[in-house]
Amino acid sequence: MGTDDKQRQFDEIVAHLTRDYPSLAGRRRWPRRLLVTVSIVAGVLWGLLSVAMVAWGAAGVVLTCAVVTGAGAAVVYTHRDRRAPRWRR
Repeated sequence: MGTDDKQRQFDEIVAHLTRDYPSLAGRRRWPRRLLVTVSIVAGVLWGLLSVAMVAWGAAGVVLTCAVVTGAGAAVVYTHRDRRAPRWRR
């Protein structure tokens, strides 16, 4: 009985904390449909950039590097923005 009561109290405390501080609940996952769509679009884009590197030579390589750098910077920016304290936003 004692263990069940402690577990119930613990679950209530965790539920209360996640209700007050939603960031404790963890990151929200993308819906499966959106994840599949983004993956397909990214794959097609990567394929087109690969063709551009072969067809356009150095210009295609520069374009591919620019797109990859931009995508990486966007990911880093959004990750930093989410993790920044509210007073720094």
